[in-house]
Amino acid sequence: MRPLTAFKPLKSLAEALAELLERATPLAGTDTVTTFDADGRVLAQDAVSSLQVPPNDNSSMDGYAVRRADVAAAGRVLPVSQRIAAGSAGDPLQPGTAARIFTGAPVPEGADAVLMQEDCEALDDGSSVRIHTVPAAGQWIRRAGEDITRGAVVLSAGTRLTPAELGLAASIGLHQLQVARRPRVALFSTGDELVMPGDVPPEQMRPGAIYNSNRFFLRAMLLRLGCEVTDLGIVPDRRDATVQALQKASEAHDLILTSGGVSVGEEDHIKPAVESLGTLDLWQIAMKPGKPFAYGRIGSAHFMGLPGNPVSSFLTFALLVRPFLLRLQGVQAVAPRALPGTAHFAWPRADKRREFLRVRHNAAGGLDLFSNQSSGVLTSAAWGDGVVDNPAGQTIAPGDTVQFIAFAELLA
Repeated sequence: MRPLTAFKPLKSLAEALAELLERATPLAGTDTVTTFDADGRVLAQDAVSSLQVPPNDNSSMDGYAVRRADVAAAGRVLPVSQRIAAGSAGDPLQPGTAARIFTGAPVPEGADAVLMQEDCEALDDGSSVRIHTVPAAGQWIRRAGEDITRGAVVLSAGTRLTPAELGLAASIGLHQLQVARRPRVALFSTGDELVMPGDVPPEQMRPGAIYNSNRFFLRAMLLRLGCEVTDLGIVPDRRDATVQALQKASEAHDLILTSGGVSVGEEDHIKPAVESLGTLDLWQIAMKPGKPFAYGRIGSAHFMGLPGNPVSSFLTFALLVRPFLLRLQGVQAVAPRALPGTAHFAWPRADKRREFLRVRHNAAGGLDLFSNQSSGVLTSAAWGDGVVDNPAGQTIAPGDTVQFIAFAELLA
C-alpha cells in the first residue's frame, strides 16, 4: 500500500475513493443478533439453507388438484375426495377424483395439475366439481426446492440486510445471524461561529453566528449506516481544545469525523492538531460542491475531515465516507447506482470539476434543476430527490440524457 502525499494537486473523486477503500480494512469482531433486530446490519458469514423451499410441491392457487388423465376434455365432473388446506397433508389422490386444495397446501401424491377455482364449478354442495378447462402438465404447482435448494448459499457474507433479506433468512429457519460489528464513530464540529439550535433563539444570535446544521445531518447519516455515534459537540477554534478532542476520540473509536477546519487558514486547527497526534493528508478533490477533504490516522482510529459548507459536507460524506464505512463492515458493492434521466434544464457553464447538481423529478418524468447550486444552500438538498453526476467540462442542454443518482441511494 503506497503512502499518501500531503498537499496533492486536484485528485479525481474516483482516485480519492479508491485510496480510501484501500485503507478500509473490515473491522475485527462480529455480533450475534436476532433476525428481528438485523435490519441494516451486514452479514459476517454466509447464510446457508439446511432445507429446501418450498419443502413440498404445493399449490399456488385456490382450486382443485387433479390427475390430467382424468380431465381429457372440458366439462368432466369428478367427485371431491378430500380437502387440503395449507399446513395439512392430504392422502394420495385416487384416480377419477379431485382434491379441493388451497394456496400453499401440499399437492397430494398422484396429482399432476391444479385448476383455479375460477375454472371449475362446485356441484352438490361441494361434493363434486365440474372442470371447464383441460389443465396443462404441472399447472399452478410450485415445485419443492423451486425457491431454495438444500445447501444453497441464500445470503452471502457482506450482504447489507434489508427487510426482504430478513424474510429470506427467516424462511430457512434462521432466528439469529452473525453480523459485522457496528463502526464506532466520534463526530464533532469546529468553529466559534457555530451555535446549537435551542441554545440561542434566532433573535439573539450574535453577528457572524450560524446554527450548526452539519451536526444533525451527519449524525443521521451515520446512524442510517449502522454506526455507533459519539457526538462530541462543537470544539472551540483553539489548538489545545482540538488536540484534546482528537486524543479522546481516538481512544475508543474506529473513525473520527469532523466538519469544518480542513483548509489551511490561520483559524483552521485540524491539520496541525491531527499531525501532532498522528498522520494527515489534505486532498483537493475535483468535485463540486466539495473539494477540501482530509484523511489521516490517530493511533488505530481513522480520521476524516469534511468541508464546512453544508452541501459540500453532505455530498462528500455521501460519496466518500459512506462507502468507506460500508467497506469497514465488509460490504463490497459500495458504489451508488446511477440511472439515466432526461434534463429539463440547461447547464451552459462547464466546470473543470465533476459536478453534482441538485435536481428532482417533475410530473413529466424529467429532471428540474434547483435554481441556486451554491455549496452553502442546504435547501437544494431538501428540495431535491437526487443529483445529476455531471462530468468535468460538460454542459447540459434540455433533453440531454444525464446520469441521475437518487438521494435514496446515498442515504440508505
